[in-house]
Amino acid sequence: MSLICLVAAGTSVRLAAALTLAWTHSVQKTVWEEDWRATPAGLVLAEMRISGSGAGMEPPPDAVLRDGRYIAHPALAPQAELILRRSGATADYRVCIAGQCRPMSDFVPADADPVALRPCD
Repeated sequence: MSLICLVAAGTSVRLAAALTLAWTHSVQKTVWEEDWRATPAGLVLAEMRISGSGAGMEPPPDAVLRDGRYIAHPALAPQAELILRRSGATADYRVCIAGQCRPMSDFVPADADPVALRPCD
């Protein structure tokens, strides 16, 4: 089974086969969540949820508004990695595995930037 790793500042942490990456937009203060899973072809975005829109947080055209959140299933090709930037101007990303969410700084140094999310070797 493929796992997803966080890689930053010389640290590589094996997480899970599937996880949710969540963050809060710096201007809109809107929560954005993405469900990713590791496959042999790369990381696959299974679903995304946005708790509002505006300031660059527009939901994709196929999104459905359900329970106050826009939900979409983007047709995105598998990704070799995601590069995550941490500005320090907002709360850290949250990594959620099996319903348990923790700040990314629980896994890699808080000042590490950039951080890569990729399938583990």
